[in-house]
Amino acid sequence: MLPDIPALLPAIAAALFGLAALAQSFAVRRRWRQRRRLSACHRSAWLLVLVSLALLASALALSLDGYRRLSAEQPVARVGVRAFGPQQWALRIDLADGTHESAQISGDDWQLDARVIKWTPRAVSLGAQPLYRVERISGRWRAVEKAQTTPPSVSPIGGDGVLDLWQLKRRYPAWLPWVDADFGSAAYMPLIDGARYDVTIAAAGGLIARPADDDTKAKLDAMDW
Repeated sequence: MLPDIPALLPAIAAALFGLAALAQSFAVRRRWRQRRRLSACHRSAWLLVLVSLALLASALALSLDGYRRLSAEQPVARVGVRAFGPQQWALRIDLADGTHESAQISGDDWQLDARVIKWTPRAVSLGAQPLYRVERISGRWRAVEKAQTTPPSVSPIGGDGVLDLWQLKRRYPAWLPWVDADFGSAAYMPLIDGARYDVTIAAAGGLIARPADDDTKAKLDAMDW
């Protein structure tokens, strides 16, 4: 994996300013011992400037690194679709933990639902990733009239995940001050025979669905999705 260039550059600058400040500190000490007070004061001024620049660059590197974490995504599942009848679909859901599940649904779109534990921005910037529990996959009708008259097809999937943490946060919120929110999130995409989709979760906590290959993307483009 390539390094994160925006966060790497200020980190390099911080290291260089730090080395320069260290060299200046030796120069200040040497001139002070030589009783060259004016030169020592001049070097001390430069030392303060270099230390300030090193601290500023370090703060910028940490800030950019935190932003990278906030915008990162984790894989949740890959959804494969096969048609076996008019608006009848067999799905294979490969979860990020290596397990897979199957479901049969009807509809125009599939929708994946999950519970999410979202951390505070401070915790995320320090590396905390969102926790989630995939709960179910269901069929979705695009026409409101069809959705009102046809019961949705729903299949439960996923394991226990963060259910206990979810309940603990609701019962004892003061015990988990780093938990910013707990909520449901969903992502949906069209049901197309042979299509494959990747579902990810952003560090901010939302599910995101995308085509997993060029063939699926072409099919979505053909239907103006």
